[in-house]
Amino acid sequence: MDIKAPDLGVDSAEVSEIMVAVGDVIAKDDNIVLLESDKASVEVPSSAAGKVTKINVAIGDQVSEGMVLIEVESADASDDNDDTAEEVTDSEQADDNNEDAPVEDEADAEEATDDAGEGASTTHALPDIGVDEAQVAEIMVSVGDTVSADESILLIESDKASVEVPAPEAGVVEKILVNAGDTVANGQDFIVIKAAGTPKAKPKADTAKTEDKADKPLPKTENKSQPAPTGEPKQAPAPTSTAAPAGKKLSEAEVNEKLVDVYAGPAVRKLARQLGVDITQVKGSALNDRILKEDLFAHVKNRLTTQQAAPAAQGAVSSGLPKLPDMSNVEIWGETETQDLSRLQKVSIPQLNYNTYLPQVTQFDLSDITETEKLRGELKGDMKAQGIGLTILAFIVKATAYALTQHPRFNSHLSDDNTQIILRKSVNMGIAVATDDGLVVPVIKNAQDKGIKQIAIEIGELAGKARDKKLGAKDLQGASFTISSQGNLGGTAFTPLVNWPQVGILGVSEASMQPRWNETKQTFEPRLMLPLSLSYDHRVINGADAAVFTRYVATLLADPRRILL
Repeated sequence: MDIKAPDLGVDSAEVSEIMVAVGDVIAKDDNIVLLESDKASVEVPSSAAGKVTKINVAIGDQVSEGMVLIEVESADASDDNDDTAEEVTDSEQADDNNEDAPVEDEADAEEATDDAGEGASTTHALPDIGVDEAQVAEIMVSVGDTVSADESILLIESDKASVEVPAPEAGVVEKILVNAGDTVANGQDFIVIKAAGTPKAKPKADTAKTEDKADKPLPKTENKSQPAPTGEPKQAPAPTSTAAPAGKKLSEAEVNEKLVDVYAGPAVRKLARQLGVDITQVKGSALNDRILKEDLFAHVKNRLTTQQAAPAAQGAVSSGLPKLPDMSNVEIWGETETQDLSRLQKVSIPQLNYNTYLPQVTQFDLSDITETEKLRGELKGDMKAQGIGLTILAFIVKATAYALTQHPRFNSHLSDDNTQIILRKSVNMGIAVATDDGLVVPVIKNAQDKGIKQIAIEIGELAGKARDKKLGAKDLQGASFTISSQGNLGGTAFTPLVNWPQVGILGVSEASMQPRWNETKQTFEPRLMLPLSLSYDHRVINGADAAVFTRYVATLLADPRRILL
Protein backbone atom coordinates (compact mmCIF):
# COMPACT_ATOMS: atom_id res chain seq x y z
CA MET A 1 0.00 0.00 0.00
CA ASP A 2 1.31 3.47 -0.95
CA ILE A 3 1.26 6.19 1.70
CA LYS A 4 1.02 9.52 -0.09
CA ALA A 5 1.61 13.11 0.94
CA PRO A 6 -1.66 14.84 1.91
CA ASP A 7 -2.69 18.39 1.04
CA LEU A 8 0.20 20.44 2.50
CA GLY A 9 -1.34 23.88 2.02
CA VAL A 10 1.66 24.83 -0.15
CA ASP A 11 2.92 23.77 -3.59
CA SER A 12 5.82 21.81 -2.12
CA ALA A 13 7.73 21.23 1.11
CA GLU A 14 11.13 19.85 2.06
CA VAL A 15 11.67 16.53 3.83
CA SER A 16 13.35 17.56 7.09
CA GLU A 17 13.24 14.26 8.98
CA ILE A 18 12.22 10.65 8.29
CA MET A 19 10.71 9.09 11.41
CA VAL A 20 10.48 5.43 10.35
CA ALA A 21 12.82 2.80 8.94
CA VAL A 22 12.32 -0.14 6.60
CA GLY A 23 11.00 -3.03 8.68
CA ASP A 24 9.18 -0.87 11.24
CA VAL A 25 5.65 -1.92 12.14
CA ILE A 26 3.56 1.24 12.33
CA ALA A 27 0.01 2.04 13.33
CA LYS A 28 -2.42 4.28 11.50
CA ASP A 29 -1.76 7.97 12.29
CA ASP A 30 1.84 7.27 13.39
CA ASN A 31 4.05 10.12 12.17
CA ILE A 32 6.31 9.02 9.31
CA VAL A 33 8.02 12.14 7.95
CA LEU A 34 8.55 15.77 8.95
CA LEU A 35 8.00 18.28 6.14
CA GLU A 36 9.02 21.94 6.27
CA SER A 37 7.90 24.84 4.13
CA ASP A 38 8.68 28.53 4.52
CA LYS A 39 5.78 28.94 6.97
CA ALA A 40 5.35 25.68 8.86
CA SER A 41 6.71 22.32 9.95
CA VAL A 42 4.23 19.48 9.47
CA GLU A 43 4.47 15.90 10.71
CA VAL A 44 2.75 13.63 8.18
CA PRO A 45 0.84 10.69 9.70
CA SER A 46 0.46 7.30 8.04
CA SER A 47 -2.94 6.69 6.51
CA ALA A 48 -2.71 2.94 7.16
CA ALA A 49 -1.16 0.43 9.57
CA GLY A 50 1.40 -2.15 8.51
CA LYS A 51 5.06 -2.95 8.01
CA VAL A 52 7.28 -0.44 6.20
CA THR A 53 8.69 -2.11 3.08
CA LYS A 54 10.11 0.86 1.18
CA ILE A 55 10.86 4.57 1.73
CA ASN A 56 10.63 6.63 -1.45
CA VAL A 57 11.97 9.98 -0.21
CA ALA A 58 15.19 11.20 1.35
CA ILE A 59 16.03 14.11 3.64
CA GLY A 60 16.21 17.28 1.57
CA ASP A 61 13.77 16.11 -1.12
CA GLN A 62 10.94 18.40 -2.21
CA VAL A 63 7.53 16.70 -2.08
CA SER A 64 4.06 17.80 -3.14
CA GLU A 65 0.51 16.56 -2.62
CA GLY A 66 -0.05 13.00 -3.85
CA MET A 67 3.62 11.98 -3.96
CA VAL A 68 4.29 8.49 -2.54
CA LEU A 69 6.29 8.80 0.68
CA ILE A 70 6.54 5.18 1.86
CA GLU A 71 5.16 1.76 1.01
CA VAL A 72 3.74 -0.56 3.65
CA GLU A 73 2.58 -4.13 3.78
CA SER A 74 -0.94 -3.65 5.07
CA ALA A 75 -1.64 -5.11 8.50
CA ASP A 76 -5.21 -5.71 7.35
CA ALA A 77 -4.02 -7.93 4.50
CA SER A 78 -1.85 -9.93 6.90
CA ASP A 79 -4.76 -10.30 9.30
CA ASP A 80 -7.00 -11.47 6.45
CA ASN A 81 -4.54 -14.25 5.61
CA ASP A 82 -4.42 -15.34 9.25
CA ASP A 83 -8.21 -15.24 9.47
CA THR A 84 -8.50 -17.40 6.32
CA ALA A 85 -6.17 -20.01 7.80
CA GLU A 86 -8.11 -19.95 11.05
CA GLU A 87 -11.38 -20.30 9.16
CA VAL A 88 -10.17 -23.49 7.43
CA THR A 89 -9.06 -24.94 10.75
CA ASP A 90 -12.32 -23.95 12.44
CA SER A 91 -14.31 -25.47 9.55
CA GLU A 92 -12.52 -28.79 9.89
CA GLN A 93 -13.05 -28.75 13.61
CA ALA A 94 -16.74 -27.92 13.13
CA ASP A 95 -17.20 -31.17 11.16
CA ASP A 96 -16.24 -33.09 14.31
CA ASN A 97 -18.04 -30.86 16.79
CA ASN A 98 -20.58 -28.50 15.23
CA GLU A 99 -21.75 -26.99 18.50
CA ASP A 100 -18.48 -25.08 19.09
CA ALA A 101 -18.76 -22.90 15.99
CA PRO A 102 -21.81 -20.86 16.98
CA VAL A 103 -20.23 -20.02 20.34
CA GLU A 104 -17.09 -18.58 18.71
CA ASP A 105 -19.09 -16.69 16.10
CA GLU A 106 -21.21 -15.12 18.83
CA ALA A 107 -18.14 -14.05 20.80
CA ASP A 108 -16.59 -12.53 17.68
CA ALA A 109 -19.76 -10.61 16.94
CA GLU A 110 -19.94 -9.23 20.48
CA GLU A 111 -16.28 -8.19 20.36
CA ALA A 112 -16.76 -6.35 17.04
CA THR A 113 -19.77 -4.54 18.47
CA ASP A 114 -17.73 -3.42 21.48
CA ASP A 115 -14.90 -2.09 19.30
CA ALA A 116 -17.36 -0.12 17.21
CA GLY A 117 -18.88 1.42 20.33
CA GLU A 118 -15.65 2.81 21.79
CA GLY A 119 -14.48 6.34 20.84
CA ALA A 120 -11.26 6.45 18.84
CA SER A 121 -8.15 8.23 20.16
CA THR A 122 -6.87 10.84 17.70
CA THR A 123 -3.72 12.92 17.73
CA HIS A 124 -4.47 16.47 16.62
CA ALA A 125 -2.10 19.02 15.07
CA LEU A 126 -2.12 22.76 15.58
CA PRO A 127 -4.05 24.73 12.95
CA ASP A 128 -2.51 27.54 10.92
CA ILE A 129 -1.43 30.10 13.53
CA GLY A 130 -0.34 32.63 10.95
CA VAL A 131 3.33 32.78 11.95
CA ASP A 132 6.31 30.46 11.70
CA GLU A 133 6.17 29.73 15.40
CA ALA A 134 4.65 30.93 18.66
CA GLN A 135 5.01 30.19 22.37
CA VAL A 136 2.60 28.19 24.50
CA ALA A 137 1.43 30.71 27.09
CA GLU A 138 -1.20 28.62 28.89
CA ILE A 139 -2.65 25.12 28.78
CA MET A 140 -6.33 25.37 29.73
CA VAL A 141 -7.14 21.67 30.15
CA SER A 142 -5.67 18.67 31.95
CA VAL A 143 -5.40 14.98 31.11
CA GLY A 144 -8.76 13.36 31.89
CA ASP A 145 -10.82 16.50 31.24
CA THR A 146 -13.89 16.19 29.03
CA VAL A 147 -13.93 18.90 26.36
CA SER A 148 -16.48 19.99 23.81
CA ALA A 149 -15.75 20.89 20.20
CA ASP A 150 -14.40 24.45 19.77
CA GLU A 151 -13.75 24.83 23.53
CA SER A 152 -10.54 26.80 24.08
CA ILE A 153 -7.81 24.43 25.25
CA LEU A 154 -4.55 26.23 24.52
CA LEU A 155 -3.33 29.85 24.56
CA ILE A 156 -0.39 30.62 22.29
CA GLU A 157 1.37 33.93 21.85
CA SER A 158 3.49 35.31 19.02
CA ASP A 159 5.35 38.59 19.03
CA LYS A 160 2.14 40.50 18.32
CA ALA A 161 -0.88 38.46 19.45
CA SER A 162 -2.45 36.00 21.83
CA VAL A 163 -4.50 33.27 20.13
CA GLU A 164 -6.73 30.67 21.80
CA VAL A 165 -6.67 27.26 20.06
CA PRO A 166 -10.06 25.47 20.14
CA ALA A 167 -10.60 21.74 20.69
CA PRO A 168 -10.88 20.08 17.24
CA GLU A 169 -13.46 17.57 18.55
CA ALA A 170 -15.42 16.61 21.63
CA GLY A 171 -14.06 13.90 23.92
CA VAL A 172 -11.68 13.14 26.76
CA VAL A 173 -8.14 14.51 26.87
CA GLU A 174 -5.80 11.50 26.88
CA LYS A 175 -2.46 13.22 26.43
CA ILE A 176 -1.07 16.75 26.11
CA LEU A 177 1.98 16.83 23.85
CA VAL A 178 3.20 20.37 24.62
CA ASN A 179 4.16 22.26 27.76
CA ALA A 180 3.75 25.87 28.81
CA GLY A 181 6.73 27.80 27.47
CA ASP A 182 7.28 25.53 24.47
CA THR A 183 7.71 27.09 21.04
CA VAL A 184 5.28 25.46 18.61
CA ALA A 185 4.72 25.63 14.85
CA ASN A 186 1.87 25.12 12.41
CA GLY A 187 0.91 21.46 12.04
CA GLN A 188 2.69 20.31 15.19
CA ASP A 189 0.90 17.58 17.18
CA PHE A 190 -0.29 19.05 20.46
CA ILE A 191 -3.04 16.88 21.99
CA VAL A 192 -4.57 13.39 21.93
CA ILE A 193 -8.36 13.26 22.37
CA LYS A 194 -10.49 10.15 22.76
CA ALA A 195 -13.71 10.89 20.93
CA ALA A 196 -17.00 10.62 22.82
CA GLY A 197 -18.44 7.07 22.58
CA THR A 198 -20.45 4.46 24.47
CA PRO A 199 -17.99 1.74 25.35
CA LYS A 200 -19.46 -1.60 26.43
CA ALA A 201 -17.91 -4.20 28.71
CA LYS A 202 -16.40 -7.00 26.71
CA PRO A 203 -17.40 -10.58 27.69
CA LYS A 204 -14.71 -12.84 29.02
CA ALA A 205 -13.11 -14.59 26.06
CA ASP A 206 -13.47 -18.33 25.62
CA THR A 207 -10.49 -20.12 27.17
CA ALA A 208 -9.80 -22.25 24.14
CA LYS A 209 -9.93 -19.23 21.86
CA THR A 210 -7.65 -17.23 24.13
CA GLU A 211 -5.12 -20.03 24.05
CA ASP A 212 -5.38 -20.14 20.28
CA LYS A 213 -4.58 -16.43 20.02
CA ALA A 214 -1.83 -16.73 22.58
CA ASP A 215 -0.07 -19.22 20.31
CA LYS A 216 0.26 -16.59 17.62
CA PRO A 217 3.50 -14.57 17.76
CA LEU A 218 3.08 -10.89 18.59
CA PRO A 219 4.08 -8.45 15.83
CA LYS A 220 7.63 -7.24 16.17
CA THR A 221 7.81 -3.54 17.06
CA GLU A 222 10.72 -1.33 16.17
CA ASN A 223 12.05 1.74 17.94
CA LYS A 224 10.19 4.67 16.34
CA SER A 225 12.77 7.13 17.60
CA GLN A 226 15.28 6.17 14.90
CA PRO A 227 15.94 9.42 13.06
CA ALA A 228 16.19 8.05 9.53
CA PRO A 229 16.24 4.74 7.60
CA THR A 230 19.53 3.17 6.67
CA GLY A 231 18.15 1.13 3.80
CA GLU A 232 16.99 2.14 0.34
CA PRO A 233 16.46 5.92 0.49
CA LYS A 234 19.58 7.97 0.04
CA GLN A 235 20.45 10.44 2.76
CA ALA A 236 21.11 14.10 2.08
CA PRO A 237 24.69 15.03 2.94
CA ALA A 238 24.99 16.29 6.50
CA PRO A 239 26.62 19.68 7.07
CA THR A 240 30.16 19.73 8.28
CA SER A 241 30.42 20.88 11.88
CA THR A 242 32.45 24.03 12.41
CA ALA A 243 33.45 22.64 15.79
CA ALA A 244 36.09 20.44 14.20
CA PRO A 245 39.70 21.52 14.70
CA ALA A 246 41.38 23.26 11.79
CA GLY A 247 42.26 20.81 9.05
CA LYS A 248 40.06 18.05 10.51
CA LYS A 249 36.65 17.18 9.07
CA LEU A 250 34.16 15.21 11.14
CA SER A 251 32.71 12.09 9.60
CA GLU A 252 29.01 12.02 8.65
CA ALA A 253 28.28 9.67 11.56
CA GLU A 254 30.00 12.02 14.03
CA VAL A 255 28.08 15.01 12.68
CA ASN A 256 24.74 13.17 12.91
CA GLU A 257 25.50 12.06 16.47
CA LYS A 258 26.21 15.65 17.53
CA LEU A 259 23.07 16.97 15.82
CA VAL A 260 20.86 14.39 17.54
CA ASP A 261 22.11 15.58 20.93
CA VAL A 262 21.04 19.18 20.19
CA TYR A 263 17.73 20.18 21.78
CA ALA A 264 16.03 22.36 19.15
CA GLY A 265 12.82 22.34 17.17
CA PRO A 266 12.56 21.77 13.39
CA ALA A 267 12.02 25.46 12.59
CA VAL A 268 15.13 26.42 14.58
CA ARG A 269 17.21 23.73 12.87
CA LYS A 270 16.04 24.96 9.46
CA LEU A 271 16.94 28.56 10.35
CA ALA A 272 20.38 27.40 11.49
CA ARG A 273 20.92 25.75 8.11
CA GLN A 274 19.83 28.91 6.31
CA LEU A 275 22.18 31.07 8.40
CA GLY A 276 25.06 28.62 7.99
CA VAL A 277 25.31 28.20 11.77
CA ASP A 278 26.73 25.08 13.41
CA ILE A 279 23.85 24.48 15.80
CA THR A 280 26.00 22.25 18.01
CA GLN A 281 27.95 25.37 19.01
CA VAL A 282 24.89 27.41 20.01
CA LYS A 283 23.97 27.63 23.70
CA GLY A 284 20.25 27.31 24.41
CA SER A 285 18.54 29.74 26.79
CA ALA A 286 15.19 27.95 27.27
CA LEU A 287 14.28 25.13 29.65
CA ASN A 288 16.66 22.16 29.47
CA ASP A 289 19.01 24.26 27.27
CA ARG A 290 16.54 24.21 24.36
CA ILE A 291 17.74 26.45 21.53
CA LEU A 292 15.45 29.27 20.37
CA LYS A 293 15.68 31.47 17.26
CA GLU A 294 16.85 34.31 19.49
CA ASP A 295 19.82 32.14 20.54
CA LEU A 296 20.79 31.72 16.88
CA PHE A 297 20.61 35.47 16.30
CA ALA A 298 22.65 36.14 19.43
CA HIS A 299 25.25 33.56 18.33
CA VAL A 300 25.58 35.17 14.90
CA LYS A 301 25.80 38.65 16.39
CA ASN A 302 28.47 37.54 18.84
CA ARG A 303 30.53 35.95 16.07
CA LEU A 304 30.34 39.15 14.01
CA THR A 305 31.23 41.49 16.86
CA THR A 306 34.20 39.41 18.00
CA GLN A 307 35.91 39.62 14.62
CA GLN A 308 38.88 41.97 14.68
CA ALA A 309 37.88 43.89 11.56
CA ALA A 310 34.67 43.52 9.61
CA PRO A 311 34.76 44.71 5.98
CA ALA A 312 32.96 48.03 5.64
CA ALA A 313 31.08 46.79 2.61
CA GLN A 314 29.35 44.12 4.66
CA GLY A 315 28.33 46.61 7.34
CA ALA A 316 29.80 46.40 10.81
CA VAL A 317 27.50 45.20 13.58
CA SER A 318 27.83 47.11 16.84
CA SER A 319 28.50 45.09 19.96
CA GLY A 320 25.66 44.27 22.33
CA LEU A 321 25.13 46.10 25.59
CA PRO A 322 27.38 44.99 28.45
CA LYS A 323 25.95 43.17 31.45
CA LEU A 324 24.42 45.22 34.22
CA PRO A 325 26.74 46.03 37.11
CA ASP A 326 26.34 44.20 40.39
CA MET A 327 23.67 46.15 42.28
CA SER A 328 23.75 44.14 45.47
CA ASN A 329 25.53 46.96 47.37
CA VAL A 330 22.60 48.88 48.89
CA GLU A 331 24.82 51.76 50.01
CA ILE A 332 25.72 52.49 46.39
CA TRP A 333 22.62 51.49 44.45
CA GLY A 334 19.89 51.73 47.09
CA GLU A 335 16.94 49.36 47.30
CA THR A 336 15.92 47.54 44.10
CA GLU A 337 12.96 45.44 43.03
CA THR A 338 12.68 43.00 40.13
CA GLN A 339 9.50 42.82 38.03
CA ASP A 340 8.86 40.43 35.15
CA LEU A 341 7.99 41.80 31.73
CA SER A 342 4.69 40.67 30.27
CA ARG A 343 4.89 37.75 27.85
CA LEU A 344 3.94 40.07 24.97
CA GLN A 345 6.77 42.45 25.89
CA LYS A 346 9.26 39.57 26.03
CA VAL A 347 8.37 38.19 22.61
CA SER A 348 8.39 41.72 21.11
CA ILE A 349 12.05 42.33 21.98
CA PRO A 350 13.54 40.31 19.07
CA GLN A 351 11.39 42.26 16.58
CA LEU A 352 12.46 45.54 18.15
CA ASN A 353 16.11 44.47 17.94
CA TYR A 354 15.82 44.50 14.15
CA ASN A 355 15.95 48.30 14.35
CA THR A 356 19.64 47.94 15.25
CA TYR A 357 20.22 47.03 11.61
CA LEU A 358 18.08 49.81 10.08
CA PRO A 359 19.53 53.26 9.20
CA GLN A 360 16.42 55.07 10.40
CA VAL A 361 15.72 58.79 10.02
CA THR A 362 12.67 60.80 11.18
CA GLN A 363 11.01 63.69 9.32
CA PHE A 364 8.75 66.08 11.29
CA ASP A 365 5.89 68.25 10.03
CA LEU A 366 2.60 69.91 11.08
CA SER A 367 -0.83 69.62 9.48
CA ASP A 368 -3.55 72.23 9.86
CA ILE A 369 -6.60 70.04 10.58
CA THR A 370 -8.93 72.86 11.65
CA GLU A 371 -11.39 72.31 8.76
CA THR A 372 -11.11 68.53 8.97
CA GLU A 373 -11.96 68.62 12.66
CA LYS A 374 -15.01 70.76 11.89
CA LEU A 375 -16.13 68.16 9.33
CA ARG A 376 -15.59 65.38 11.85
CA GLY A 377 -17.69 67.29 14.38
CA GLU A 378 -20.53 67.54 11.87
CA LEU A 379 -20.43 63.82 11.06
CA LYS A 380 -19.74 62.18 14.40
CA GLY A 381 -23.29 62.62 15.74
CA ASP A 382 -24.85 60.55 12.95
CA MET A 383 -22.02 58.06 13.16
CA LYS A 384 -22.49 57.65 16.90
CA ALA A 385 -26.21 56.95 16.36
CA GLN A 386 -25.11 54.06 14.12
CA GLY A 387 -22.72 52.76 16.79
CA ILE A 388 -19.60 54.03 15.00
CA GLY A 389 -16.90 56.04 16.75
CA LEU A 390 -15.50 58.57 14.25
CA THR A 391 -12.05 59.69 15.39
CA ILE A 392 -9.45 61.76 13.57
CA LEU A 393 -7.48 58.53 13.10
CA ALA A 394 -9.94 57.38 10.41
CA PHE A 395 -9.14 60.52 8.38
CA ILE A 396 -5.40 59.98 8.94
CA VAL A 397 -5.62 56.37 7.70
CA LYS A 398 -7.55 57.40 4.60
CA ALA A 399 -5.21 60.28 3.76
CA THR A 400 -2.07 58.19 4.34
CA ALA A 401 -3.41 55.26 2.29
CA TYR A 402 -4.12 57.62 -0.61
CA ALA A 403 -0.65 59.19 -0.28
CA LEU A 404 0.96 55.73 -0.42
CA THR A 405 -0.77 55.01 -3.75
CA GLN A 406 0.78 58.22 -5.10
CA HIS A 407 4.20 57.51 -3.53
CA PRO A 408 4.47 53.68 -3.80
CA ARG A 409 8.12 53.59 -2.69
CA PHE A 410 6.90 54.12 0.89
CA ASN A 411 4.66 51.05 0.46
CA SER A 412 7.47 48.63 -0.32
CA HIS A 413 10.10 46.26 1.12
CA LEU A 414 13.83 45.98 0.45
CA SER A 415 14.94 42.64 -1.01
CA ASP A 416 17.26 40.40 1.00
CA ASP A 417 20.20 41.03 -1.32
CA ASN A 418 19.63 44.83 -1.17
CA THR A 419 19.33 45.08 -4.97
CA GLN A 420 15.55 45.53 -5.45
CA ILE A 421 12.47 46.92 -3.78
CA ILE A 422 9.23 44.94 -3.65
CA LEU A 423 6.31 47.30 -4.30
CA ARG A 424 2.98 46.42 -2.65
CA LYS A 425 -0.06 46.83 -4.92
CA SER A 426 -2.44 47.29 -1.98
CA VAL A 427 -2.17 49.32 1.21
CA ASN A 428 -2.49 47.15 4.31
CA MET A 429 -2.36 49.68 7.11
CA GLY A 430 -1.04 48.62 10.50
CA ILE A 431 -2.63 50.49 13.43
CA ALA A 432 -0.67 50.49 16.69
CA VAL A 433 -3.01 49.83 19.64
CA ALA A 434 -1.91 50.11 23.28
CA THR A 435 -3.17 47.36 25.60
CA ASP A 436 -2.50 46.50 29.24
CA ASP A 437 0.03 43.87 28.12
CA GLY A 438 1.80 46.01 25.54
CA LEU A 439 1.52 47.31 22.00
CA VAL A 440 -0.17 45.30 19.24
CA VAL A 441 -0.55 46.24 15.57
CA PRO A 442 -3.71 44.93 13.87
CA VAL A 443 -4.04 45.53 10.12
CA ILE A 444 -6.73 47.18 7.97
CA LYS A 445 -6.53 45.35 4.63
CA ASN A 446 -6.87 47.26 1.32
CA ALA A 447 -7.31 50.60 3.07
CA GLN A 448 -6.92 52.43 -0.26
CA ASP A 449 -10.32 51.09 -1.41
CA LYS A 450 -12.30 51.95 1.74
CA GLY A 451 -14.16 55.07 2.76
CA ILE A 452 -13.69 56.92 6.03
CA LYS A 453 -16.85 55.37 7.50
CA GLN A 454 -15.72 51.79 6.80
CA ILE A 455 -12.22 52.57 8.10
CA ALA A 456 -13.75 53.97 11.32
CA ILE A 457 -15.81 50.78 11.75
CA GLU A 458 -12.74 48.54 11.34
CA ILE A 459 -10.62 50.68 13.68
CA GLY A 460 -13.27 50.25 16.39
CA GLU A 461 -13.57 46.50 15.83
CA LEU A 462 -9.81 45.85 15.81
CA ALA A 463 -9.17 48.04 18.85
CA GLY A 464 -11.88 46.19 20.79
CA LYS A 465 -10.50 42.79 19.83
CA ALA A 466 -6.99 43.94 20.80
CA ARG A 467 -8.09 45.02 24.28
CA ASP A 468 -10.03 41.76 24.76
CA LYS A 469 -7.11 39.64 23.46
CA LYS A 470 -9.31 38.28 20.68
CA LEU A 471 -7.14 39.22 17.72
CA GLY A 472 -6.50 36.34 15.35
CA ALA A 473 -3.22 35.71 13.57
CA LYS A 474 -4.61 37.01 10.25
CA ASP A 475 -5.65 40.27 11.94
CA LEU A 476 -1.95 40.98 12.58
CA GLN A 477 -0.36 39.92 9.30
CA GLY A 478 0.51 41.56 6.02
CA ALA A 479 0.98 45.22 6.97
CA SER A 480 2.76 47.34 4.34
CA PHE A 481 2.89 50.57 6.40
CA THR A 482 2.10 51.51 10.01
CA ILE A 483 0.50 54.45 11.82
CA SER A 484 1.23 54.99 15.52
CA SER A 485 -1.07 57.58 17.06
CA GLN A 486 -0.60 58.83 20.61
CA GLY A 487 -4.06 60.46 20.54
CA ASN A 488 -4.54 62.88 23.40
CA LEU A 489 -1.80 61.44 25.61
CA GLY A 490 0.27 64.62 25.24
CA GLY A 491 3.62 65.43 23.75
CA THR A 492 4.60 67.43 20.69
CA ALA A 493 6.50 64.82 18.63
CA PHE A 494 8.26 61.44 18.91
CA THR A 495 10.38 59.07 16.86
CA PRO A 496 8.43 55.91 15.98
CA LEU A 497 10.43 52.78 15.11
CA VAL A 498 10.11 51.33 11.61
CA ASN A 499 8.47 47.91 11.83
CA TRP A 500 10.74 45.77 9.63
CA PRO A 501 10.29 44.64 6.84
CA GLN A 502 8.28 47.83 6.24
CA VAL A 503 10.23 50.92 5.24
CA GLY A 504 8.12 53.61 6.89
CA ILE A 505 5.91 54.47 9.86
CA LEU A 506 3.89 57.62 10.57
CA GLY A 507 3.75 58.87 14.15
CA VAL A 508 0.90 61.19 15.17
CA SER A 509 0.98 63.31 18.35
CA GLU A 510 -1.71 65.32 20.12
CA ALA A 511 -3.18 68.23 18.12
CA SER A 512 -3.06 71.68 19.71
CA MET A 513 -4.28 75.20 18.94
CA GLN A 514 -1.45 77.37 17.63
CA PRO A 515 -1.24 80.87 16.14
CA ARG A 516 -0.74 80.77 12.36
CA TRP A 517 -0.15 83.76 10.12
CA ASN A 518 -2.93 84.53 7.62
CA GLU A 519 -1.29 86.21 4.66
CA THR A 520 -4.59 87.44 3.24
CA LYS A 521 -5.89 88.99 6.44
CA GLN A 522 -2.40 90.00 7.61
CA THR A 523 -3.06 88.66 11.09
CA PHE A 524 -2.49 85.61 13.29
CA GLU A 525 -5.34 83.12 13.64
CA PRO A 526 -5.79 80.18 16.02
CA ARG A 527 -5.51 76.91 14.07
CA LEU A 528 -5.63 73.27 15.18
CA MET A 529 -2.22 71.82 14.30
CA LEU A 530 -1.45 68.08 14.20
CA PRO A 531 2.23 67.01 14.64
CA LEU A 532 3.41 64.30 12.22
CA SER A 533 6.59 62.22 12.63
CA LEU A 534 7.61 60.05 9.66
CA SER A 535 10.38 57.52 10.37
CA TYR A 536 11.82 55.77 7.32
CA ASP A 537 14.47 53.29 6.22
CA HIS A 538 17.17 55.46 4.63
CA ARG A 539 18.33 52.58 2.43
CA VAL A 540 15.08 52.89 0.47
CA ILE A 541 13.82 56.44 1.15
CA ASN A 542 15.81 59.63 0.55
CA GLY A 543 15.43 62.61 2.87
CA ALA A 544 13.96 64.81 0.15
CA ASP A 545 11.36 62.17 -0.73
CA ALA A 546 10.43 61.85 2.96
CA ALA A 547 9.91 65.61 3.25
CA VAL A 548 7.70 65.67 0.13
CA PHE A 549 5.64 62.68 1.33
CA THR A 550 5.08 64.08 4.83
CA ARG A 551 4.04 67.48 3.41
CA TYR A 552 1.66 65.69 1.00
CA VAL A 553 -0.02 63.81 3.88
CA ALA A 554 -0.29 67.08 5.84
CA THR A 555 -1.94 68.77 2.83
CA LEU A 556 -4.48 65.95 2.41
CA LEU A 557 -5.38 66.10 6.09
CA ALA A 558 -5.89 69.86 5.88
CA ASP A 559 -8.51 69.41 3.14
CA PRO A 560 -9.94 65.83 2.84
CA ARG A 561 -11.75 66.84 -0.37
CA ARG A 562 -8.45 66.42 -2.19
CA ILE A 563 -8.71 62.65 -1.64
CA LEU A 564 -11.80 62.60 -3.84
CA LEU A 565 -10.09 64.22 -6.83
